[in-house]
Amino acid sequence: MSELRKRTVAGEAEHDHNIDRETVEDKYVEPDADSAFEGDAAEPPVPTDSTPQLLNSALSGMSSRWKNWWIRGIFSLTMITSFFFLIYLGPVMLLILVSAIQVKCFHEIISIGHRFYKSYELPWFRSLSWYFLLCVNYFFYGETLADYFATFVQREESLQFLIRYHRFISFALYVIGFCMFVLSLVKKHYRLQFYMFGWTHVTLLITVTQSHLIIQNLFEGIIWFLVPVSIVICNDIMAYLFGFFFGRTPLIKLSPKKTWEGFIGGFFLTIIFGFMFSYILVQFQYFVCPVEYNSETNSFSTSCEPPELFRIHDYTVPPYLQSVLGWTTVGLYPFQIHSIALSTFGSLIGPFGGFFASGFKRAFKIKDFADTIPGHGGIMDRFDCQYLMATFVHVYIASFIRGPNPSKVLQQLLALQPEQQLNIYKVLKTHLMEKGVL
Repeated sequence: MSELRKRTVAGEAEHDHNIDRETVEDKYVEPDADSAFEGDAAEPPVPTDSTPQLLNSALSGMSSRWKNWWIRGIFSLTMITSFFFLIYLGPVMLLILVSAIQVKCFHEIISIGHRFYKSYELPWFRSLSWYFLLCVNYFFYGETLADYFATFVQREESLQFLIRYHRFISFALYVIGFCMFVLSLVKKHYRLQFYMFGWTHVTLLITVTQSHLIIQNLFEGIIWFLVPVSIVICNDIMAYLFGFFFGRTPLIKLSPKKTWEGFIGGFFLTIIFGFMFSYILVQFQYFVCPVEYNSETNSFSTSCEPPELFRIHDYTVPPYLQSVLGWTTVGLYPFQIHSIALSTFGSLIGPFGGFFASGFKRAFKIKDFADTIPGHGGIMDRFDCQYLMATFVHVYIASFIRGPNPSKVLQQLLALQPEQQLNIYKVLKTHLMEKGVL
C-alpha cells in the first residue's frame, strides 16, 4: 500500500514538473485581466492639475467645491465663445474642428489602453494604431467626397480614379495594416497584443464612425449640426447647475455626483432651450440651407430657398388648450417640433453616453480621460454624449426628414456604364408616365 502511494506521489510530482517546464518554455504567464489592478499590471495615473497658476492663485481662498465651480464655469464660457467664433468662420472650420476633436479623443482613449496594459514596448503597436486611424479616415472622408463633391470629382481625372476604386484602395490599406499586426506578434505578448488590437478597433468605432456622422449631419445644414450640439451642451450645463444647487437624490451609482434634481431640471430647461434656439436659427439661410461645394467660386455655399421644414406653418391648438391660451391656431416652424424630439433624446438618452464613460473610467480607476481642459478633464470627457447624439440625428434625418440621400443615389448612377444609365432612364421614364407625371 505504501509502495503504491509512493508511486502515485511521484507521478503527480512528475506531472506538476512537466506543467512547470511547459510554462517556463512558453516564457510568459499572463495575469487575469480582472485582477490586473491587484499587482503591477496597471497603475492609475497620478492626477495632474492643468489649471493656470494665475487662476489657482485668484481662487485660492475658496473651498474646493466652489473653486471647481468657477474653473468649470470660466472654461465652459471660453469653449462656448470659441465654438461660436468657429461657426462664424464657416463650414470648413467646423469640419476641421470635428476632425481635430476626433483625433484628440482617439489619442486619449488609446493612451489609457497603453498605460493600463503597459504596452509601450509592444513592437510597432503605437504606429499601427495611428495607421488604422488614417485608413478608416481615408475610407470615410472618401465616401463623403463622393457624396457631396460630385461636380468637383467629375472635373478632376485623378480623383475619378480614386473614387472609382475607393473601397478597394481602402480595403487594401487596411489589409496591409492587418498583415503588419500579424507579423509583429511576439510569442510572450500574444494576449496583450490582441487586447490592444481590439482596443484600437473599438476606439475607432466610437470616434471615427461617430465623427463621420457628425460631418454628414453638417452637410444637411449647419442647423442639424449646431442645434444637437447645443442641446447636449445646454443639458450638461443645466443638469450640473441644478445638481450643484438643488441636488440631493443620487441618480446612478456609476456617477455619484449626478442627481435626479439635475437630471429633471436639465430635461425641462433643455426642451425650452432647443425650442427657442431653433426659432432663432431658422430665420437665417446660412443655418438652414445644405452645405454645398461651389465649383465656380471654389468654396462652400449655404444659400438656397428654405425648404418647407424651415417655413412657418399654422397649427391648430388642441381644444382643451384653446380656452386657456385663447388661440385657435399657432404659427410654428416644423423644425421647432423636430427640435422637441432632438431635445428629448439629448436630455433622456444623451446622458447615458456620459454614464457609459463614467463606467469606463471606473473600470480603469481614472478620474478623467485626460487633463486637457482645466475643470473638465479631457476632450472625451466633454464629448462623450455628443457621439451618441450624432448617431441619433443621422438616423432621425434619414428616417423622418428626407429618406435616402438623393446626391448619393445620383453619384451611384453617374458611376454606371452608359448602357446601364440608358436602361435606368427608360425604366424611370416608364414609371413616371404610369404615374401621370410625364
